[in-house]
Formats: sequence, structure tokens, C-alpha cells
Amino acid sequence: MVEVENEKKTVEAGGGEGGTTSSYRYWVREATADAAPLPVPKKLSAQELLSSSSSNNLGSVWNRAGTWEEKNLNNWATGRIKDLLGSMDSLAFSEGKAQIAEVSRCSGDAFLVTVRNKKRVGYNYELTLKVEGEWTIQEENKKVKSSIEIPEFSFGELDDLQMQVRLTDEKGLSQQDKVRITEDLKLFLQPVREKLLQFEQELKDR
Repeated sequence: MVEVENEKKTVEAGGGEGGTTSSYRYWVREATADAAPLPVPKKLSAQELLSSSSSNNLGSVWNRAGTWEEKNLNNWATGRIKDLLGSMDSLAFSEGKAQIAEVSRCSGDAFLVTVRNKKRVGYNYELTLKVEGEWTIQEENKKVKSSIEIPEFSFGELDDLQMQVRLTDEKGLSQQDKVRITEDLKLFLQPVREKLLQFEQELKDR
């Protein structure tokens, strides 16, 4: 630091110089050889990355303390749900059979959170399944199209899974036929639940 002192004379309003003076001081910072240098980012070597990944810490390498870290798993989760439900076998009923033709809507979020070096996962989804089937109606085989709506469901709540069945092609069906087919399609609930339980377990294992 360098101390600089300056004296300044003031001129009174009536003219002429007065004898009153004032002084002030200020400090000037100078760089010194022993000043601490600014920190420089360091790129981790391959050995350091390997060492970090083999430790017991969860989460990213940069999060060595295991504090809050959230990872979006939407792409994996959406694709996996579609694969699992699309691989379901057809169901046979007393007078017909049906299968899931397409997962037409699969919207939601899935995530993995690391908190205090502990892993937590979660998800929240909605589904619409297109179903195609064939039933014996008045001694004739009739193809029937329908959809299954699965409202919002979340991690750990699959025991309460619900579905709503809607027939999209009702031509030539009596009210009794509609009721019978709707009740048959509700039997998809259990195999769908089993596939979603498999998804949930895979999510926990990530």
C-alpha cells in the first residue's frame, strides 16, 4: 500500500485566498510478489476419474460430497415403459381375445436424486393403450377396437393402479355385448401392473 497526502487551498467567496487548508489521504493497492494467485480449474486425469468412479460415493464425479444432485431419466423411462407394455402377450377370454396394439400416449417424468450420498428414484406417468380384439358376437367373430386409459400413477403406488376402458368401435354391439367386452378388457389391469412393477424395479436398480 502507498499512502499519498495532498493539501488543497480553498478560496473564500469574497475573493482572495484564505489561510484555511484541508487535507485528505487515500490508499493505492500495489501488486506484490507474495499475493495469492487466483485458483485455476484443473482437468481430472484418467486415473483420477477411475479412482473416483471406484469409490463408494454416488452421483457425479464432481459431487464428491454426495450433496443434492438430480438426474432426468425421462428418455429412458418413456422408452422402457413402451417396450415392456408392447411385449405383453394377448389375453384370452371365454368368448374372445385381445392384445395391446400400441402405447399411444406415455407422458410423465422420471428422475434419480442423490441426497447426502443416498440414491432416491421417482416417477409420475399417464398412459393410453390401444387395444385390438376379436369376440364371438351372435355366432360370428367380430373385431373390436378399444382404448385403455391409465390415469396418473406414481412410484410406490401401483397397488392402487386403475384403468378406464372405452370402446372405439361399437357398431353392431348390443348393450350386453359392450358390458361383456368392457369387463373382459379390465382383465388387462393385472398384467399391466406386473410390467410396471418390473419397470419400477429397473428404475430402482439404476
